[in-house]
Amino acid sequence: MIVHEREPYNAESLRATLARSDLTPLDGFYVRSHGPVPRAGTDRWRLRVDGLVAQELELSLEDLRMDFEPREIVATLQCAGNRRVGLIAVADIPGEAPWGPGAIGNATWRGVSLPDVLARAGIRAEADHIAFLGADVSEQADPPQQFGASIPRHKALASEVLLAWEMNGEPLRPPHGAPLRAVVPGYIGARSVKWLERITAQLEPSENYFQSVAYRLPPPDGRPGPGAGVALGAVAVNAEILAPADGECVAAGPVEVSGYAVAGADRAIVRVEVAIDGDGDRSWKPAELLDDLGPWAWRRWRASVELPPGPVEVVARAWDTAGATQPEHPGPLWNPKGYVNNSWARVTVMVEGA
Repeated sequence: MIVHEREPYNAESLRATLARSDLTPLDGFYVRSHGPVPRAGTDRWRLRVDGLVAQELELSLEDLRMDFEPREIVATLQCAGNRRVGLIAVADIPGEAPWGPGAIGNATWRGVSLPDVLARAGIRAEADHIAFLGADVSEQADPPQQFGASIPRHKALASEVLLAWEMNGEPLRPPHGAPLRAVVPGYIGARSVKWLERITAQLEPSENYFQSVAYRLPPPDGRPGPGAGVALGAVAVNAEILAPADGECVAAGPVEVSGYAVAGADRAIVRVEVAIDGDGDRSWKPAELLDDLGPWAWRRWRASVELPPGPVEVVARAWDTAGATQPEHPGPLWNPKGYVNNSWARVTVMVEGA
């Protein structure tokens, strides 16, 4: 892991770890924390469901396991700050961790469907948003508070949204949200609240600091504040090169280039292209899309590219089912929080002549 902060713990996956398999191993899966990891035991833990519901619920982990049908889904989670280092290269972003391309991971999640739990509580017609509240307390918030977020009703009632207690066939570990976390596929990782202890059906989006102030694209005047700018939800189409690594030395000739591509909301990856930048015509070569793990998982890809001697910049871009692709440069995407860098993937390799 590349550790950006020890307390609260924040670390990203190595490129080699992500490149190794379709599912990211638990000990190599990125961790994004805003406060110390809560240490409440599962015997005392309860999930409260309240707000605009016909019947408030208080559920233990055993209640969730026994009273609801378990569900399983393969889904990718990605931090809104993934690839922030590319925006920092445009202009400094003080106070924000320099995340590379490893603030992302793909796992098999097991738990219960959020729509099933909301149905048991009887969500009322006027409830347009579902708010989550975690047990972790963040000093980064103003004022200090538990981490929270909300998602719109239509997403909360989608079958892919889980309340998960298991990850890759193992119980959730404390850094990943044990005993229970939300998994909101297709949305930024901040909406998949960890150490979940409360779900509230309500009229408006959450007023929690991490929904109303943080994890938002700032307004044109750049002034932060409750409700200012645009709240981040569905992730943008994105891709990254995992191998060869930036700065790696390779032999001239055919070189396999590989990486991942992701699409947000209910879109899917349909194409990835690779090229050598600065070669004049920049001829794009289609990459092979590897195993399709389902609509909420990343798509790994590979392509064989002929590399000439010297320093060579390799670029890649992805396309999704909406016909959207990635912007060429990070400059127009720069924002003072360093969110949503989905510009072309770029690595420079030193190619040794034959």
